[in-house]
Amino acid sequence: MATAPYGVRLLVGAAVTAIEETRKLPQTILMYPMTFASQVAHLVMKMQQDVADLVNKGDEMLDQLFPPKDEQPEWATFDEDIEGDGADDSSRLNNDGERLTEGRFALFTGGEPDTADPNPGTQAKHAKTDPPDVVAELDYESLTLAQLRARLTSLRVPDLEALLEYEGATKSRAPFQTLLANRITRATAK
Repeated sequence: MATAPYGVRLLVGAAVTAIEETRKLPQTILMYPMTFASQVAHLVMKMQQDVADLVNKGDEMLDQLFPPKDEQPEWATFDEDIEGDGADDSSRLNNDGERLTEGRFALFTGGEPDTADPNPGTQAKHAKTDPPDVVAELDYESLTLAQLRARLTSLRVPDLEALLEYEGATKSRAPFQTLLANRITRATAK
């Protein structure tokens, strides 16, 4: 096969390229707004970065010319700065030496909530009983929330209920309890 002259090959190649680009034109036109927006965002972020670099260089030069003073403003006071006669400190501590909170933060007295358990001894009863078999099978105590979530689909509803009761009697971790309760609801709805 004879080769066409260089000029003919160049013209044919240009024509083929023009046809290919014409076919791509509808898709290319749709991409222009996103391309333009991303280029503008890139330009703005680059400009912000350059301005921040200039500010940092300016700070360094000003720190060299005018070293900062290590003085503490007169309005700033810290716990270490307060030197009292001890009367103020004793009013903030209870008999055990623990700090008391005042006002709306005084939620508990003596560190225990004011609400009483309607069924006294239930937690003690659960704590004294042996954990359910499913706890040992899953090595439940060492599971993370993600590991438990992965194993939930293979458990039956009674096992899930036993785990929920065990969690409530021991650690009472809200995410674990919510996960177990939601799985029980989904399993019983099927």
